[in-house]
Amino acid sequence: MNKESVLQGLLDAQSVRVLMVSFSCQEGARYWLRDTGCKYDMVLDTQKEIYGMFGLGSSYLKILKFRNLQKYAEYTVLKRTFPQVDPSFVDDIYQLGGDFVLNETGKVVYAHPCRSPVDRPSLAEILSVVNQGGTSTTR
Repeated sequence: MNKESVLQGLLDAQSVRVLMVSFSCQEGARYWLRDTGCKYDMVLDTQKEIYGMFGLGSSYLKILKFRNLQKYAEYTVLKRTFPQVDPSFVDDIYQLGGDFVLNETGKVVYAHPCRSPVDRPSLAEILSVVNQGGTSTTR
C-alpha cells in the first residue's frame, strides 16, 4: 500500500465526506472518473453555482503562468501522462478549482482556492487540518 492510499484511508476514516464537483457534462465526468480511478462521489455543477459560492473563477492569466507551463514541460520530459479528456468534453480550460473541507454542520473548516491548475494542497496537509478540527484557509 502506497503513502497516498494510506492517507486516503485516514481521510476516509474522518467525519468528513469527500465529494468531487465538476462543471462538465455527465459523460465527461464519467470519463474523468474512469481515467483517474477516482473512487469518490461526484456531483455535476454545469452552471458553476457551487464554484461561485466558493469564489472560484476563471483566469486566462493564471492558467498560462510560467510555473504551470514548467509543470507541463516536466510532464512531457518525464513522459508522465496527464489525465486524458476526450476533446468533446472540454468545457472551460480556464476554470480554477479548489479544495474545501466542511464539517458536519456545513461550516468550511479548510479552504484552498487554487491559484493555478497545479496549485493543490497535499492530502497530508488536508488531513492535518481535519485532524486538528479545521479552520485553515490557504492562499
